[in-house]
Parts: sequence; C-alpha cells; structure tokens
Amino acid sequence: MLFKQLFDTVSSTYTYLLAADSGEAVLIDPVYEQVERDLAVLREHNLTLAWVLDTHVHADHVTGANALKAATGTQTAVGDGCNASGFDHQLNDGDELRFGNEVIRVIATPGHTHGSISFAWRDRVFTGDALLIGGCGRTDFQAGDANALFNSITEKLFALAEETLVYPGHDYNGRRVSSIAEEKALNPRLAGKSKEEFVAIMDGLVLPKPKLIDIAVPANLVGGLA
Repeated sequence: MLFKQLFDTVSSTYTYLLAADSGEAVLIDPVYEQVERDLAVLREHNLTLAWVLDTHVHADHVTGANALKAATGTQTAVGDGCNASGFDHQLNDGDELRFGNEVIRVIATPGHTHGSISFAWRDRVFTGDALLIGGCGRTDFQAGDANALFNSITEKLFALAEETLVYPGHDYNGRRVSSIAEEKALNPRLAGKSKEEFVAIMDGLVLPKPKLIDIAVPANLVGGLA
C-alpha cells in the first residue's frame, strides 16, 4: 500500500494518491497544472493509474481528469448529482470502486455542491470540500445548501468511527489531516451547533467569488482540459 498527499500552492488543493500492492493506483482531486507532477510520481513508483476521482465540480481549479485519462487510459468518475457529462462514471452513495485488492466506498455528501461526494478508504476519508479542517465548504453557489451540508456532515461523516482520519480537499493554513473526533469536538461551525445555528453561520458568510469559477466550472463539467 502506498499513500501520498500532494499539494497545489496556487489553489491550496490537496490531491491524493492511493496505490495497492498490485501497482494499481487512484488519484483523488487532481489539478490540471499538476498533471506532469502526478505522472512523474506514478512513473517513480511504477504504478498503473486505475481511477481518477473528483469529489465535486470544482470552482477554484480545473481538474486534471481528462489530461490524466489521455496520458494513461484511466477511468474517470464524479458524483452523479454533479450532472457532469465528461466523466466515464457517475457515482452514487454506497458504490464501491476496486483497484488491486483495495476498495474505496463512495459516501454522498451534498451541500457544498449538489453532487459532492466523499471517499472512504481503510482508516481514512477524503472529504473534498464537504468537511474541512476547522471548517466546511461554502454553500452559496452551484446549488449549495447549508441544510443538506449539515445533514451530510453530521449524519454521514460524523457517523464514521471517531478515529477515522479526515483528509480534506483544501487547507489554507498548512494543516494536513484531522480526525472525525477532532472535527466533532473542535470544528467551530459544527461543534455543539444545531442545524439552525449552522445554517445561520453559513448564511452570514461574506465570501468573494472564486477567481476561476467562470473558467473552472464549465471545464470541469466536461472532465477538465485534455
């Protein structure tokens, strides 16, 4: 088993490489500008890319899914609720993806966007923008819904074992990993908060429009640039 957490400094995006003992690998949330880096890591470890998975249609960077598919012949996948036509597979809650002797389980976690999903693997969960370290994804565009996000986090993610490691899609403060127990106890948007309080917090956020949203979303709906 091989696991790597890779980082794009421009978008503060984490990309995750998972590899089975057989040499089959998965990339979660690749960034288009980092495709050559990702291919180099695959070559370095003599890995065959079996899957490229996106947790949602990103607004702050273009996915590397199509470029990686063109380079390797891999399969691409995204949540069914994203209505993204450019991926090979549309994933739903409870789906399982296999690579070598490893299994990834899909957890539907809508709220940041309608089609957001998370991926559970071994002792960890890759939450995209649904659950961040000490925060969560915004809910003010792409059919975001604070009520749905609260349900996704508290009923789906917080139902995982408390020792489950949380690997987010982004972090802007250099933090790399958390746990379900930590986020339950310490996340300021969620710890001890009712759904009404959470929705009020999310509705009260005043956030700038993502700089690349007008480029990234249309590109990502078709799987990114080739």
